[in-house]
Amino acid sequence: MAREEDIKFDFLPTLPKENLDDRTFEDLVAECILRIPRYCPEWTDYNPSDPGITLVELFAWLTDQMLLRFNKVPRRNYITFLELLGIKLRSPGCARTRLTFYITQPDSYPYRILGGTEVGTERTETQEAIVFSTDEDLYITKPNLRYFLTAENAEDIPNYLREGIISQWTQQTNGEWSGNEQPLFNERPQPGNCFYLIFYPEEHLNGNVIAITFKGLAATPTGINPDRPPRSWQAWNGEKWESVLYREADDLTSGFSFNRIAESGGGAIQVADLILHLPERMPVTTFTGYEGHWLRCVYTEPENGQQSYTNTPRITGLNFAPKGGTVLASHSFFIRDELLGVSDGTPGQKFTLQSTPILDRFPSEHILVIPSGLPPQTWQEVADFAESEPESRHYTIDSLTGTVQFGPLIQEASRHVDRTIARASRDRLPVLGDYSVRRVNNAEGDTERQYGSIPPRGATIRMRAYRSGGGRLGNVETGTLKVLKSAVPYVNKVVNYEPAVGGSDGESLEQAMLRAPKMLRNRDRAVTKEDFETLTVAGGKGAIARALCLPTTEPGVINILVVPNGDKTGIDRGEGIAPDLLQLTAALSETTLAYLNERKLLGTQIRLTEPEYVGVTVETQIGLEPRYNNPQAKEMLRSQLEVALYRFLNPLTGGLEGNGWPFGRVLYVSDLIALFQKIAGVRYIGPVLLYQIRRRGNDWRRGTEPIQSIDPGSRGTICSWRDRRLRTGHLINFFD
Repeated sequence: MAREEDIKFDFLPTLPKENLDDRTFEDLVAECILRIPRYCPEWTDYNPSDPGITLVELFAWLTDQMLLRFNKVPRRNYITFLELLGIKLRSPGCARTRLTFYITQPDSYPYRILGGTEVGTERTETQEAIVFSTDEDLYITKPNLRYFLTAENAEDIPNYLREGIISQWTQQTNGEWSGNEQPLFNERPQPGNCFYLIFYPEEHLNGNVIAITFKGLAATPTGINPDRPPRSWQAWNGEKWESVLYREADDLTSGFSFNRIAESGGGAIQVADLILHLPERMPVTTFTGYEGHWLRCVYTEPENGQQSYTNTPRITGLNFAPKGGTVLASHSFFIRDELLGVSDGTPGQKFTLQSTPILDRFPSEHILVIPSGLPPQTWQEVADFAESEPESRHYTIDSLTGTVQFGPLIQEASRHVDRTIARASRDRLPVLGDYSVRRVNNAEGDTERQYGSIPPRGATIRMRAYRSGGGRLGNVETGTLKVLKSAVPYVNKVVNYEPAVGGSDGESLEQAMLRAPKMLRNRDRAVTKEDFETLTVAGGKGAIARALCLPTTEPGVINILVVPNGDKTGIDRGEGIAPDLLQLTAALSETTLAYLNERKLLGTQIRLTEPEYVGVTVETQIGLEPRYNNPQAKEMLRSQLEVALYRFLNPLTGGLEGNGWPFGRVLYVSDLIALFQKIAGVRYIGPVLLYQIRRRGNDWRRGTEPIQSIDPGSRGTICSWRDRRLRTGHLINFFD
C-alpha cells in the first residue's frame, strides 16, 4: 500500500502542497536559540542542561505538533474534493462459490432449502470459522421422465429425433421404467450417436443433483475401456449443452459396461447408478415438438489409444432419484429484522446498522418505517437524493460504515434560487425538480428544499434484512465449506467443489485518492481503450485486479481480458497462485457487464474473457556466501528464493513493477538471474532451466524440454504455482 508521504496528486495543481510548513523540531529549536541574543542578550548559557533551553525545546515540541496537524489541511482538501465528486470508498468484495447439498429421503417433493442457510469452515484453535450463506432458495425435485429419444448425430439444435424405450416399457409405481432389453445407440455405434432424456416442464430441476439407475445384462460386453468410456453427459442450459458429469467416479456404470460390473459378483442383471450435477439454469425448452428439461448422453470420438463401442450398450431398466442440489453462496451472514430506532421527525436523520460492512442489497432487503397505529411502509434505497421529491420515501446506506440516512433539508438564499430559475428560463434549460412544490420561504427569506421524505415522528424504523461480510479472507479453497451452522432437515452433507473467488478487502483512502484522476479522465463514460479498462476494474467492486482492452476487427465489439483478484496468501506460503483461483465466474462477469452497459456507447457489445494463463516451472542451482553454508540458513534461503519466484511470476503481483505480469511480455532467463542477484546470500548462479506449462482441455501439460524464454502471447500472462501431481513448482538446489 502506498505511504501517505509517497502519494503525489498532479490533478489539482492549484491546491497547496502537502507541507504548508516544513520546519522540523530541530529547526524550531535552532531558530529560537538564534533569536536569544536579540531579545534576551543577558542569556548566555545555551547548553541543553540550562532550564531555559528546556523551555525552548518544550515550546518547539508543542509548535511541531501544531505544524503536524496544520500540514494535514491539504489532505483534508483532497478528501473534500473527492466527496464533491461523489467518490466513496469501496466496501470489501464478497467471495462467492457454489455449495452442493446432499439429502436423504424427504417426506415430500419439492424439498426447499431456504436462502440464507449458513455453511462454514471448520473452526480451529487459531482461526474462527469462515461463514457463507446461500443467496436464494434451493428446490430439490424428484425427476420424472417424459420422453426417451435417440438421434444419429448430436446437434446443437436437435432436428431429427426418434422415440424409444418408453413406448415399449412400462412404469412401476415407484417411478421405475422397465421392460425388454433396449439399445442406447445404433446397432453399429458411431461417434455422434446419442440419446435424450426429457423431464416434465413443471419440475424445478435447476441446480439439482440426480441419480440415474441403469439396469443391464451382465453378459453383454460393449468393447470399451470401462475406466475411460467415450461418452459425454450434457444438459441444455438455454444457450448451450453443458457438461454435467462432475467426475468419472460418479459414473458407477463405467460407460454402461455391465459385464465389467459383473466381475465383482452378482446375478445376471446388474444395477449401477450415475450421479449428475445439473446446471443452475435448466429452462423448459421445445425441440421438434418435444417440450421439457433436456438431458443427453453422446458417444464421443475415442481419444488416442482408447477403445470404441463394438456393441451398443443395452439396458433393461431405468429409474431416477434426487440426491441434492447446488446453489450460489456468498461470504456473508444474515441479520434480520434489526431495530434502527425511532424517528424524531427531523430532516437528515441518521442511524447505524450494527454489523459492517454491508453487502449489496437484494430486493427483499429494505427498510420498513412503521408509523404509530398505521401499517408498515416499505422505503426505497437510492444512491443519493439528487432526484428525490419531498414525498419520495427514499434513504441511502453507506455500505462501508453502515450509516443509514434519510432526506436532508437544504437551505439556500432565495435570490440564488430566483437567479437559477431566471437563467434557466432565459436559456431555455430544464430546472431540476419542481420549485413551486419544494420552495418554502422561512423568516429570513431563504428557501428550504426538502430532498426525500422524512419518517413521521415516533415511527419505528427497522431493517428487514441485510447481509454483512466480504473480504479477502473469504477466498477459501475447494472442499473447506462443509459445516452446517444450524441443522437442516434431511441434509446429511454439504461441500464446495470449487474454490471461492472474488473476495477483496475494502478500499483505503489512499487508493481512493489515486483512483480520482482516472475518474476525472473518463467522467464515468467508456469511450477510449483506457476508459474500458478503468471502468472494468471499477465494475468488479474490488474483485477484478487488472483488465486489458484488445484490438478487434469486429465493428462495435469490445473484447476485454479480465484477471480476477485472487487470494494472494499462497504467495508468501511458497505455493503461488493456481489459475483455478483466477476464474472469471459467471456472477462476476454479470456484475461487471451490468456496470459497463450503463456507461458504454450505444451499439457497443462488450465481451469479457479470461487471459490465457501460461504456467512456469524454474529449476536452478545456487552458490551461497560462506556464512550461509549451513543447513538452517540453506532452508531459510530456499524458502526466500521460492517466495521471490512466486511473487515475480504471477498475474497479480508479478513483473518488474509488482503490478502483475504484463500481458504478452516474454519471460527470459535473464529476468530470473537478475531476480536472484538481488537476494542477500547468493554468490553465483548455475544453469537456470525454464519449463512451460500449458492447458490442454481441462488438464495442464508440462513441457519435457527446458527452454530459454516463454512467450505467453498477446492474450496471455505468466502464472506459477505448486502442484506435485502435475510436477509444477520450483526446484532450487545449492552447490556443495
